[in-house]
Amino acid sequence: MKTSVLALLALCLCLPEILFAADDPAAEPAPSSVGRSSAIKIKPIESADEAELPQADVGLIDDPTAAVLDYGGYLSQSRFYSNGGILEYVSFGVFSGLNIGASASADGLVGRDTSIYVRDPQPQIKYQFLEGTRKYPSLAIGYDGQGYDYNQGAKVYDDQRRGLYLVGSQELVLPGLEIHPSINFSQFNSRSFFGAIPVSYNIKDKVLLMVEWDNINNIADSRFNAGLRLYLTSHFHLDLAERAIGQSGQFSDGQTRSAERIVQLWYVSSF
Repeated sequence: MKTSVLALLALCLCLPEILFAADDPAAEPAPSSVGRSSAIKIKPIESADEAELPQADVGLIDDPTAAVLDYGGYLSQSRFYSNGGILEYVSFGVFSGLNIGASASADGLVGRDTSIYVRDPQPQIKYQFLEGTRKYPSLAIGYDGQGYDYNQGAKVYDDQRRGLYLVGSQELVLPGLEIHPSINFSQFNSRSFFGAIPVSYNIKDKVLLMVEWDNINNIADSRFNAGLRLYLTSHFHLDLAERAIGQSGQFSDGQTRSAERIVQLWYVSSF
């Protein structure tokens, strides 16, 4: 299974090079035609014309991309999930290519539940060490300590944290169509690793379609997520998505497992 996951992720990153193999080898590699895609780092807004365009997507539904906030950039991401829960992320571009932030969640914060449970904050780090071109992917390494579906009885997340991960982002044949395969280790004391194959499609900088096959290790426990992102302004984005589509039954600890609808609000800008 491990060999199959690695081979599948390698094929995803090599696919664009295969598709463009017929190009003139003497030609200079052209930058991605989608300047606002996740394969390009976010730049501070410098003009009114540039301010009209959405900035790069550093993440999709659950999965990261290889994009990063540029130096001086900041991001706020608010997720509204089942049973009145809110998950908040903040991130800052502290150096060129390096983002540092944190996340924290509270169950039962919205609605009539009289019990509110605030979870411990978790670190968020990402470093883009290679910027991509039309033929070669952007690459980033990071750490995501945030899990999902907290089990109050067992004091663990049923959907484990992503942990240490490596992600690549590459534009495919169509402008705006990108793939963002990644591999991650959730637990440092375990040899198990997981894969993810997300795909996004930017439609005229108005809507982003997102599909993710996540948590690929044991196929039965993998997740299929889908949704769309509305670019309401150049800074403010709205996500409508569904996680774990088609899942049913129970987690290994007996907790019910099913699909979940979420809403996410993004605000991205720079100092």
